[in-house]
Amino acid sequence: MDLLRGLAIFFVLMNHVNMRLRIAKVPYTHGLPDQLVSSLVWNGQQGVQIFFAVSGFLITSTALRRWGPQGNIREFYRFRFARIAPLLLLLLAVLSGLDLAHVNNFVINPKVATLGRALLAALTFHVNVLEANHGYLPANWDILWSLSVEEIFYLVFPLVRPYSKLFIGLLLTCVVLGPISRTHGNEIWREYSYLGGMDAIALGCLTALLVQQIKFPLRVLLPLGAALMIFTLCFSLAANKMGGLSMTALAVGTCMIIAASAQTQWSAPRILSPLLNLGQRSYEVYLTHMFVVFAVLELFLKTGKQMKMVPVFFVATILISGVLGEAVAWLYSEPMNSRLRKHR
Repeated sequence: MDLLRGLAIFFVLMNHVNMRLRIAKVPYTHGLPDQLVSSLVWNGQQGVQIFFAVSGFLITSTALRRWGPQGNIREFYRFRFARIAPLLLLLLAVLSGLDLAHVNNFVINPKVATLGRALLAALTFHVNVLEANHGYLPANWDILWSLSVEEIFYLVFPLVRPYSKLFIGLLLTCVVLGPISRTHGNEIWREYSYLGGMDAIALGCLTALLVQQIKFPLRVLLPLGAALMIFTLCFSLAANKMGGLSMTALAVGTCMIIAASAQTQWSAPRILSPLLNLGQRSYEVYLTHMFVVFAVLELFLKTGKQMKMVPVFFVATILISGVLGEAVAWLYSEPMNSRLRKHR
C-alpha cells in the first residue's frame, strides 16, 4: 500500500513541478519524445486515481477489522476527523494568513472567490465545485479538490453496512458513472468531479470486500494488474484515447495489484524504502508540497532558468517535500491524530 501511495505522490510532485516550469516558460521538454514527457510529468491526475483506489481498500479493510460488518458510525467519523482535520485546519490557517498578507502565489483571485468563500468550500468539501464554476484557486488551495471528493464519499460510507445489497449497489453505481462523469462538463469538472474520482474509491472498497471472500488466481491477477497500470501510465497517450475509461482501467489495475499483495502479504524490498517513506507520509506531503515547489522555484528562477538546473529542481522538490512531510507528521499530525482518537 505504501509503495502505491508513494508512486501516486511521486507523480503528483512531478506534475506540479512541471506545471510551474511551464508557467515560467521554461522549455525543458523541447526535443524529448511526447510519450516520455507525458509519462514522467503529466501523470498527476493518474497519481490521485491510484491514491483513491488505495484509500478505498484501506478504509474498508480497516473498518471491517475494527468494527465488523455492522460498523460503528460514530467511531468511523471520529477516526476520520482525527486523521484529516488537524493538518487541514492548520493548512487553512496558514493559507489564510498568506492571503491576508498578500504574499505572491497565495492570494486568492477576487474574481474566483473571497477568502471566506474559499474557506467554506474547503471545510465543506466542495473546492472542486467552486473551481469548476469560477476558476482555479491558488495552487495550495487547488489541491484540496481531491480531499473534497474523498471526504464526501466517506461521509456516506459508514451509513450503509458492508456486504449489504445497497452498499454493493452504490459502489457499482459509482464505478459505472465514473468514466461518464469524466467526459462531461468543463475541463475542470471533467478532472475534479465527485463521481470522476469515486469510481476508484469504490473499486478499492469492492477489492477489500472481495479479498475476504475469494482467493484470486495470482498468476492471472498480478500480471494483468501490472499490465493495466503500465499501459495507462507508460503509454498514456494511447490510453487517453479511451476517454474516461482510461482512469477506470488504471484503478482496476491498481486494485488487482492490491488484491495480489493482500493475499501474499508481500513486502517491498529495502531498496524501495525512499518511495515507501514517501507513501507513508503521503497525506502530509500532499498538503504541504506546494510550499516546497514555490520555494525551490524561486531559487531556480534566481539562477536565470538554467536548463542544467531543471533536474535539480525536480529532485530537490521531491526530497524536501518528503522531509517536510515527515517532520509535519512527527511533530504535529500524528500526535494530534493519537490525541483525538484517545479522547472521548
